[in-house]
Amino acid sequence: MNKLPIGIQSFEKIRSEGYVYVDKTEQIHDMISSGSSYILSRPRRFGKSLLVSTIAAYFEGRKELFHDLAIEKYEQQKPDEEQWISYPVILFSLSGGDYSSPDGLEDMLNLEMERCRKRWLKDDEPLSGRTLSGKFASLIEALYHETGRKIVVLVDEYDKPLLETAIINEAQEEKNRTLFKSFFSVLKDKDFYLQFVFFTGVTKFSRVSVFSDLNQLKDISLSDRYAAICGLTEVEMKNSFTTEIKELADANGYSENECYEKLRSMYDGYRFSGRGEKLYNPFSLLNAFYDKRLGSYWFDTGTPTFLIHKLESTEYQPEDFTNGVSVTEQELSNYRIDDPNPVPLFYQAGYLTIRSWSPEFQSYTMCFPNEEVKYSFLQSLLNSRFDGKGQVSSFSASGFVTDLRSGRTDDFMIRLRSLFSSIPYAEGPVSYQEREWRNQMYLVFTLLGQYVRTEIHSAQGRCDCIAETKDYVYVFEFKQDGQCDDAMKQIKEHGYAEPYRADGRKIILIGAVFSEKEKTLSVWKAETLK
Repeated sequence: MNKLPIGIQSFEKIRSEGYVYVDKTEQIHDMISSGSSYILSRPRRFGKSLLVSTIAAYFEGRKELFHDLAIEKYEQQKPDEEQWISYPVILFSLSGGDYSSPDGLEDMLNLEMERCRKRWLKDDEPLSGRTLSGKFASLIEALYHETGRKIVVLVDEYDKPLLETAIINEAQEEKNRTLFKSFFSVLKDKDFYLQFVFFTGVTKFSRVSVFSDLNQLKDISLSDRYAAICGLTEVEMKNSFTTEIKELADANGYSENECYEKLRSMYDGYRFSGRGEKLYNPFSLLNAFYDKRLGSYWFDTGTPTFLIHKLESTEYQPEDFTNGVSVTEQELSNYRIDDPNPVPLFYQAGYLTIRSWSPEFQSYTMCFPNEEVKYSFLQSLLNSRFDGKGQVSSFSASGFVTDLRSGRTDDFMIRLRSLFSSIPYAEGPVSYQEREWRNQMYLVFTLLGQYVRTEIHSAQGRCDCIAETKDYVYVFEFKQDGQCDDAMKQIKEHGYAEPYRADGRKIILIGAVFSEKEKTLSVWKAETLK
């Protein structure tokens, strides 16, 4: 089995210690040779820090680390004196640090500058300049005069100091923002001394104000050209992890084709441009190979509490993110934290991705990227709606699925009633209550869809839900403060079960009533179709 670089963000460590490295240096070379200042937004755990580390190693002239990689051939095409030139690199890695403290950001920037000074400058004199931005300007000029080379500035996770304090500590967030803006505005004035500038982050909303003076940065976050610079394509996965894929398939009793299909469903589906190919989440994929099982690795490393609250404060419904929602390119590129539209934030955070692109309207259709994100997020959304009284602490599908597979209709419905009883009931007009009731139903049956095939319909004239197991087909119709007989009559008159009559499974029709007074399922009726 190959050494899998789970959580390793150092290019040097991966290359020198024999870990698998999926070669992204073709795209890196194209970026470096085509421009000099960029900003890239990608979700967490998608390889941004490794990308920055690789760029740093290249500009430091670390020839030995790039043996047999694509960028090596481009260097060999240059005159000897121009190959593997070593430039001074200033790398600000902002993923660590306590940015909620008054001087947290200033301390981190000072620390990174001091490390760079000690490495590249011969004298031990402190940097001149009375302000932090003054010291930064002094460092850039000193490095240039000391080495005779232009400077490379790399900033990884630039938005961490702002995201960490947004909403919860607005005064500190504003202080960090002001410091950040004045500090990096130096890059505009010192452009002559710069060879290459590269920023990465999760979001782009801060770019509007933080980088208002740094308008030379080219935003490649939605570029078709660099859509796959982070993440793994299917070809890259198959070429680099043949052994791991076989071992995963063998451990779980899958055929090779079944294994590929399950990996696609769980971890593939991310797209970062309108015409870009689909990408796998590298963090989840590597962990699945290591553990030889399909788990929710990426989702489990972050709590989407803020995103859940953001969604619940809007008119968007959970099924919108499954069916697809539209957003313009301008909305994605210029998002602000106070924007009421949650779609750009969900996209930048990795919970939504691009399904399709309309050149005519300059808009994207966004949806959940894969089953890992979809089911994990909906599970968290459902859990957030429990009342916390200990009746039901979280939704577990196992009992529900066992009942469905065994044909225990009443047991299933009793579980469903208990679950809905534990969710605070929405106050408001009847139309709003009905909408919330159907949202809960959608969440539950979609989560059951991980284990039994379910179809959720909301269009008039179609049943509320059909759930299929190996031996049973369940046809559900729900009414608000109605009659079970009316629900059953609708199922029969509209022929909801007819497409399943010929397949040999037992068909069970279920009409159920949700009571506004009781705040849960009150009664139901089940019939086996003859």
